Amino acid sequence: MNAHETPCSVTDSPELPRADDGAPVFPEPWAAEAFALTVHLHEKRVFTWGEWATSLSAEIHKPGRAADGSDYFDCWVAALCDLLVANGIAEAEDITSLQESWQRAAEATPHGKAILLENDPQR
Repeated sequence: MNAHETPCSVTDSPELPRADDGAPVFPEPWAAEAFALTVHLHEKRVFTWGEWATSLSAEIHKPGRAADGSDYFDCWVAALCDLLVANGIAEAEDITSLQESWQRAAEATPHGKAILLENDPQR
């Protein structure tokens, strides 16, 4: 067994969505986008994998996180936001404001339509 095949308690969780072959898959498109953004920012040297692992681990182990891993990508996004703030890429208030704007846009978007930030009634 190589390092990529080492079992992980999070990926073994029965709550994670699975492909037909049993491999874990992204639960939603936004999770895949968060993953891709993280890889891109690492490639641009915004943070190291060590910094990323520390940030994600800290988020996963915070009190109140789901023991079954069902909030894994919520942890992922929170860890990414923490790194963006820690590295001076974004201000925490700006991230929160943008998250709130996306939520309002989602609530204002008819079912089945693409959620666009322009749909935020407060923009």
